[in-house]
Amino acid sequence: MTTRLLIVGPQGSGKGTQGVRVAEAFGVPVVSTGDIFRANIKGGTELGLKVKAITDAGNLVPDDVTGDIVRDRLSQDDATTAGFLLDGYPRNAAQVAYLDGFLAESAAALHAVILLDVPREESLARITERAKVEGRSDDTEEAVAKRLDIYESETAPIIETYEDRGILDRIDGVGSLDDITARIFAALDARGLKRA
Repeated sequence: MTTRLLIVGPQGSGKGTQGVRVAEAFGVPVVSTGDIFRANIKGGTELGLKVKAITDAGNLVPDDVTGDIVRDRLSQDDATTAGFLLDGYPRNAAQVAYLDGFLAESAAALHAVILLDVPREESLARITERAKVEGRSDDTEEAVAKRLDIYESETAPIIETYEDRGILDRIDGVGSLDDITARIFAALDARGLKRA
């Protein structure tokens, strides 16, 4: 069975970690725009250089660039046959519309949207710790605060869209990794989504 999921939450909510766990359990690839961008930055590609300049300033990559990357990735065989778990996209109303249009081309839609609910203070504390451990240049306090502001103004409204469609699962994102994973699985099980 094809399983199409989206995981959302503020920076530092644990989306990346939980996304990998969920994707492995369902046998689908994680499609993380952040990972794609970081791989390009590391590889010194033209896209990578463009993205690095944008993210170092604390800004988000423009919708058209992100949309093209996601469309390309979701068109690959593993995503068309097994499904996918999207992480970091869509993050605003325009991207939701773009994703809806793309999925509609193959008569598809998302099965569930996992929202990791984490208080702003918790997000900031986690990101500060991550910056120390991973040494990420995009995790300065100013850049993080700016990204959290953008999340609250642009991404939070898409949550309502998915809630209105009845596919949103609000998960308490505070606790141990295993507890949070168990909460996600319980919500997806309740929807009748079968793990691989």
